[in-house]
Amino acid sequence: MSTVSAIASSGMMTAAARLATSAAKVANPNSGADLSTEAVNQIEARLDFSANALVLRADSRMTGALLDMLA
Repeated sequence: MSTVSAIASSGMMTAAARLATSAAKVANPNSGADLSTEAVNQIEARLDFSANALVLRADSRMTGALLDMLA
């Protein structure tokens, strides 16, 4: 696994954890969470996950192109 893909994978795991934490706060009526803040947090986590997925996909494509050139 390349450094880029490792960083992107780590970012995806972090974003997923942030989303899960925010969802747990919203689901718990005793948490006193501000729903608008948590909605923003969830949107940010989703966008972070998507951005890291695009980086991972680009890394995979570049690695594939490099291997095709060397073959």
